[in-house]
Amino acid sequence: MEIPVYLFTGFLEAGKTSFIQETLSNQPLNEGGNTLLLVCEEGVEEYDPAAFSVPNVYCEVIEDESDFNEENLAALLQKHDARFVMIEYNGMWQLEMLYRNLPEGWFIYQELFICDSTTILNYNTNMRSLVVDKLTSCDLVAFNRVEADTDRMPLHKLVRGVSRTVRILYDMTDGTIEYDNIEDPLPFDINADIIRIEDRDYAWWYRDIAEDTAKYEGKKVHFKGVVIKDEGIPKGSFICGRHIMTCCADDIQYSGIACKWRNAESLKTYKWVEVTGRIVIEKHKVYEAPGPVIKVTSVIPASAPEDQVATFS
Repeated sequence: MEIPVYLFTGFLEAGKTSFIQETLSNQPLNEGGNTLLLVCEEGVEEYDPAAFSVPNVYCEVIEDESDFNEENLAALLQKHDARFVMIEYNGMWQLEMLYRNLPEGWFIYQELFICDSTTILNYNTNMRSLVVDKLTSCDLVAFNRVEADTDRMPLHKLVRGVSRTVRILYDMTDGTIEYDNIEDPLPFDINADIIRIEDRDYAWWYRDIAEDTAKYEGKKVHFKGVVIKDEGIPKGSFICGRHIMTCCADDIQYSGIACKWRNAESLKTYKWVEVTGRIVIEKHKVYEAPGPVIKVTSVIPASAPEDQVATFS
């Protein structure tokens, strides 16, 4: 049996409890079955079951990370004969631990990251990896305690530095809700005859072409990257890309684009080059599905950029 899980992440005193309380008080998510509410972090606010829109919500506290395991979770579900699960997750726990320990049949139906707009930037400065961990897979970021004169741009940039697609909501102090509508101009001209990707913009370009591949069909591009060749890459092809860091040194990974060039065999792995070519969307052995492939017209040897690891700064 499949068990939908509503996951609420955020740091201590971010407003997770209030958000869940309001959700359960106004939206009967569990029509037709019991709901198991797992609380992994107890703050100042407490739940008021009397205000829930339905009576069959059963709360269980899991304060020790070692208790968040498949066996215990399955037992709690059975104990309350629950058909739905809501999790108020501990902001200091990595999400990988949660995914690894979900019982069979449990799936994340919706993931929301709840943030206190007055403190989240400090968390990002001091615990960047934990913030990115929560931003990477969430469906919605809700910034609460937002004043009318709050500068939203730093909050917007915090989210967009990790995801260009997640929805952003502002929960205003006057009780109203507003959705983010800030435009995100790309740092390069996608309508130029040749899209020229500066060294500082590679991470942004790679993310954009990965998330919105279709709009690059037929576009010409010029960028600098490192050549990768191995036995798994077909003859006449190579990979060109950069190492990208999203939040910290632990998550640095090489992110490249498949390239086709008649002189590919002359290239050497780990050499820096400047590539010019036209982008097509097609199948290639390095991708699991059709993806961007550069039909190369020019490859020029190049020196490494000052910052060899691309970032979203």
